[in-house]
Amino acid sequence: MNFRSESIDRLFQTFLNLKTIDECYTYFEDLCTIKELQDMSQRLDTAILLSNGDSYQKITEKVNISTATIGRVSKCLNYGNGGYRTAIERLEEKK
Repeated sequence: MNFRSESIDRLFQTFLNLKTIDECYTYFEDLCTIKELQDMSQRLDTAILLSNGDSYQKITEKVNISTATIGRVSKCLNYGNGGYRTAIERLEEKK
């Protein structure tokens, strides 16, 4: 599915223009609900744990996320476009 558009490009550009964690908090609190932010962070945490080899059960306990969502993240991690892998690699480079 191709969802690319000028509007989405502009949205992503605003992400890239943010310079600090505080700027991200300010912007994302305006842009998203707290629940949406928590859901996205849970998915990223899940992708990190999956890439480390953690089991679904262990992830459910650590992240408090459903096995259905873990399955979706796993599918994207293993068969998606590589977005999670790129994000995780970049986080590791920053450590």
